[in-house]
Amino acid sequence: MQMLENDFCPVRDELLGEMYRASEHGLPQLVASVSPDVRAMLALFCYRKSHLHSLALAIAASCTEQELVHAGGRVGSTLFALSREPAERTQPTSVNGRKPITLSTKPLSAVTPIDDELDDADFAEFAKAVTA
Repeated sequence: MQMLENDFCPVRDELLGEMYRASEHGLPQLVASVSPDVRAMLALFCYRKSHLHSLALAIAASCTEQELVHAGGRVGSTLFALSREPAERTQPTSVNGRKPITLSTKPLSAVTPIDDELDDADFAEFAKAVTA
């Protein structure tokens, strides 16, 4: 098992960029151009980067469990399992391809209503102060 602390990309930056921009149909050819051991390391590298999570799952789907476990131990095993889950469970759905934003349903703070009506005693005190 290789150490995950070495946070380096196992492929050229250009190839990683091509994979990131590849369509769903073009990605398999790019992934197939990488050897199985490097592919497993790349899947784990991408998995540790939140913005590359979906790419990690796609790459991991082309790896065997043994390759991922050898490269990443328990994390590799978890990544293998995640890459085999149906897409609707692993990726949030949205219209524009971005992850949906979740907003809180709780109030940010409790606001006490302001009592801006003056009763007769308050008005008399106010009138006295203004005319003095």
